[in-house]
Amino acid sequence: MRLILVAATLLSLTTAACTPSPQPNRNQPTTPGPGTADILWDQWGIPHIFAGSDEALFYASGWAQARAHGDLVLRLYGTSRGRAAEYWGEQHVESDRWVWTVGIPGRAQEWWAAQSEEATRQLDAFVAGFNAYAEAHPERIDDEVEVVLPVVPTDVLAQTQRSIHFTFMANPRLAKSVADRWLTARSGRGASFPDAQEPEVLAGSNAWAVSPSRSASGHAMLLANPHLPWTDLFTWFEIQLTGPTIDAYGASLVGSPFLGIAFNDHLGWTHTVNTLDATDIFELELADGGVDAGYVFDGEVRVFDRSAVTLQIRSADGSLRTEELLVRSSVHGPVFAVDDRVRGGGALALRVAGLDQPGILDQYMAMCRAKDLEEFEAAVSRLQMPMFTIMYADRKGHVMHLFGGRIPVRPQDTHYPWDAIVPGNTSATLWTEVYPYEQLPRVVDPESGWLQNANDPPWTTTIPRAIDPADHPRYMAPRFMHFRAQQSAQLLADALADGGTIDFEDFEDAKHSTEMEWAVRILDDLELAVAAHGDEQARAAMDVLSAWDRRADAESRGAVLFEHFVRQFGRESGEMHATPWNANDPLLTPDGLADPVGAANALSSAASEVETSYGRLDVPWGEVYRLQVGDHDHPASGGPGSLGVFRVLGFAPSGEADGRQRAVVGDSFVSIVEFSDPVRARALLSYGNHSQPGSPYKGDQLELMSRQELRPVWRHRADVEALTLETETLSWPD
Repeated sequence: MRLILVAATLLSLTTAACTPSPQPNRNQPTTPGPGTADILWDQWGIPHIFAGSDEALFYASGWAQARAHGDLVLRLYGTSRGRAAEYWGEQHVESDRWVWTVGIPGRAQEWWAAQSEEATRQLDAFVAGFNAYAEAHPERIDDEVEVVLPVVPTDVLAQTQRSIHFTFMANPRLAKSVADRWLTARSGRGASFPDAQEPEVLAGSNAWAVSPSRSASGHAMLLANPHLPWTDLFTWFEIQLTGPTIDAYGASLVGSPFLGIAFNDHLGWTHTVNTLDATDIFELELADGGVDAGYVFDGEVRVFDRSAVTLQIRSADGSLRTEELLVRSSVHGPVFAVDDRVRGGGALALRVAGLDQPGILDQYMAMCRAKDLEEFEAAVSRLQMPMFTIMYADRKGHVMHLFGGRIPVRPQDTHYPWDAIVPGNTSATLWTEVYPYEQLPRVVDPESGWLQNANDPPWTTTIPRAIDPADHPRYMAPRFMHFRAQQSAQLLADALADGGTIDFEDFEDAKHSTEMEWAVRILDDLELAVAAHGDEQARAAMDVLSAWDRRADAESRGAVLFEHFVRQFGRESGEMHATPWNANDPLLTPDGLADPVGAANALSSAASEVETSYGRLDVPWGEVYRLQVGDHDHPASGGPGSLGVFRVLGFAPSGEADGRQRAVVGDSFVSIVEFSDPVRARALLSYGNHSQPGSPYKGDQLELMSRQELRPVWRHRADVEALTLETETLSWPD
């Protein structure tokens, strides 16, 4: 079921002037001595760390995260401990129950005991650096979150589990929704096995890789373009890590010490959330006597593993009350819902792949150190990360798309509903193995010369198809290609048509495309529908749409109207398209309007909404949709991926009376890398690299985003120093 973070001494602090445009200089300065790290903070608040030892490097990384995101990281760690209600009040009780129910605190201790010697030193150093910053600058840490200090290595591991395994993979809100519907069904008002709804859209991403044969420079190129919510555990932190064994640049999710998306002088990779199914919910049959008596498995009664947890809950007056939580688990995994009847009772248990794989830090360090495809695949094949597509490119000219993660080996010759709730009374449904790396869907150096992924299944990574879905079990990945993925593939296919090539600048321009594939596909049919069935209001709206450029640029007039039409049409109609998606024609289907009359009526209703809300039908997109973080406010270019927009932005009401919306999800850390010598790169972190109150870097990159621009990435120290506003030198005792 797809239920798709010791001691040290501050030696010196120096400040350098900022030069807007440094000239490349390859003269390498002296490497910091063992136990020493320099943090060069550039004009965008990005830390470039140069260290004489790995421990000093991770120490400085922890210090840098505390400076940029201290309050946020402490909230995340406190929540991952399962103590948020104790620290911050009643509103966090459900979160604490979930954290303890799925076993995060205890498993974090198990993971810590299983870390390699190297990872142990790195984690120790990372939290030491974080704590040292908080101790040196207590005035910069919110009083409300100081209670979490000092942080410890298990906080990092608990946050990793909460973000990856129990948010990206097994989302708590979806689990609760499934449990509520299951309990309702068992009360006699529904089926005994309700289908699981598609998960709430928490995240998405785009990724491209282009081979040297299709690159104008003759060098491979890579686009990293994750779309995550602009807050909480999804926040990216851009950073450079340069030490004796690593020299990589990229971004980490806050609270995590490893680079999740990165490149070095030899290669790079990015991730997209893939469509793998690595979780299942099992319905258990309780024994006579109810939940205390156990559950039935293969005809025998088994007793639940049980442990008692005492939650501390802070009331509004500051007093603490306690709540006893009995945590149960079956052979399948943690139990998160119970219908406790003496006869006929049941329970739901959650099974999540990868919980027994504690070596994520080691794997990502090996990925950062890799110098070629062979070394990179040796690192990735450990499968310590239980999900994500990997898009890869390197200096030798290789490109790769891997449908990565730990995919359970399930029975294929059964009727079990792997995309819903699975019967848990038999070992026939209990998977215990995952597919090895060699059997995962994977493409290396396709004939087309390009690869793409926009959260679509792996079968459409390039055209013509390079992977046959028939060679893999049906449950490994679904069969579809949504409009954003079609736009992604079409952008590359058009740029490379007739054996053409693409240069770095055009590659970047294509990334900024805001064309709405949905509109390109459907407007001709809508025009016919309005001509035949539309009222005066619909015809006036169609005039606006006919003149529209089919884009969600800030100045585009018609995009707001079309977005309202799609929402209205979706409310009024079931099947929207006359021709459904066809795997044999993946870039031109679905097509047509299944209900022309309904479409004309929907456009009329949408026109009325837009006229009432904004005073005119042709209101510019950027007048309504804004980029707002801190004191920054700029018109947005970009829109919902569901409309086929490649430059994804999702919006929520800004709270203003004029009906404006502000971006809350979408383009976050973006980088374009060309593997030339030296490597060429440009990047952007939409909402800025700091979240601490009062930081000048909070939202400071939104103006560039509004102009659809990226900024140069500098990695050689002499180049970085030309942009350095401040240097911190830290020591880590060996």
